Amino acid sequence: MTERNADIARGSLLLKSMPEEISDALLKGATTRTAGRGETLFLQGETAHVIHVVLDGWVKLYRISPNGNEAIVNVFTRGSSFGEAVAFRHGEYPVSAEAVTDCTLLQISAASFITMMKERPEICVSVLSATFQHLHALVAQIEQIKAQTGAQRVAEFLLDLCNQESGSCVVTLPYDKVLIAGRLGMKPESLSRAFSKLRPQGVRIAKNHAAIEDIELLRDYADEDPASAWNKAL
Repeated sequence: MTERNADIARGSLLLKSMPEEISDALLKGATTRTAGRGETLFLQGETAHVIHVVLDGWVKLYRISPNGNEAIVNVFTRGSSFGEAVAFRHGEYPVSAEAVTDCTLLQISAASFITMMKERPEICVSVLSATFQHLHALVAQIEQIKAQTGAQRVAEFLLDLCNQESGSCVVTLPYDKVLIAGRLGMKPESLSRAFSKLRPQGVRIAKNHAAIEDIELLRDYADEDPASAWNKAL
């Protein structure tokens, strides 16, 4: 494993709060896996034996509904870990995973991790912390869908891609617009309308790039209560 990949893994939710000797021991026994765009990483119903950390690229978790439609559960990129809870109990994956782009993943043996947890119980706190943050992220997604307009959800999605807190920037849309729409609980045509509504907020879309004129202005728009527009009309 390269030092760059090791640093990315150490910064993941799962490992960043662990003692260095513990994270180094886990990384020493881990393996890396590369996957091409569209490649299946695992399928719903398969038994989980490893914990995944994305070192590069994007991965989507999804389920297929009874009517055959695909429901995007989550999307992960560099430094994100997933599959911890189900791997620790060697359960069946409740979702399927697919590489959205060419990607590299770190795979940590759940059995080795469990053995280390028994030897060093204090690292269980780190595992609980990672699990809580995953839960918090899912709750935030539900809150977005319930409390924000489509344009606000897109604005927040773009803000998450920014590597600065203020000023202007250009971000690269990490995957196709159909997947972005699914991740945000929207239809593709609704995503196009949302991009149009963000033009007055200083957002310009060109192919797979989004130019943001004023990050703070866009953040104020994303945080605005949708009901305020109705209140002003009264």
